[in-house]
Amino acid sequence: MMRVDDLVERIAALQRSDLEAWIRDELVVPWQDAGTLLFNDMEFARVRLICTLHYELEIDADTLPVILSLIDQLHETRQRLRSLSAAVTKQDKSVQAAIIAAMDRASGSSAPGSEET
Repeated sequence: MMRVDDLVERIAALQRSDLEAWIRDELVVPWQDAGTLLFNDMEFARVRLICTLHYELEIDADTLPVILSLIDQLHETRQRLRSLSAAVTKQDKSVQAAIIAAMDRASGSSAPGSEET
């Protein structure tokens, strides 16, 4: 866990005032321990991402929440897809084949060598 000063020191471009605004706007949600803000690895990575978006790509402060929300949704979707994939791999081969066939039908494609009905 890192404190605010550690974070500002490790990310050269980071302005403390910007970090405080991002915390206030809940773009970053640090852990609080006895009034001290602490950042875990995930929040540290999020701050680095926000810095890249804001300082390097020049995304304005009003647009940051929209972009971060989309990234969060994408991340959640990927996590759910991984969970679904893990659940499918635990099924019998016949169930796996039925799921793949249903996915092919839903996407309008068919597996190589198979015929659509």
